[in-house]
Amino acid sequence: MSGIQPVYPDLPRRMGVQGTVFLHAIIATDGHISELKVVDGPPLLQKAAYEAVSQWRYRPYVLNGQAVSVETTIQVKFTLQR
Repeated sequence: MSGIQPVYPDLPRRMGVQGTVFLHAIIATDGHISELKVVDGPPLLQKAAYEAVSQWRYRPYVLNGQAVSVETTIQVKFTLQR
């Protein structure tokens, strides 16, 4: 997997909001994310997670020598440094 890390939004950071955003993704045969949907997580962090993950690229999954699309759940954790 390659891609940018999510940027912690200023407002949730100042408010002390932390947590994990869960996204449902379909990774296409060429490794890009063809479908992406937020499933759960702190509302103030969902947009940042979605924007970062939508740009991620994966090595295509291969089954019996053939690239296949796969469904997966992606977790993006936002943790404030203390």
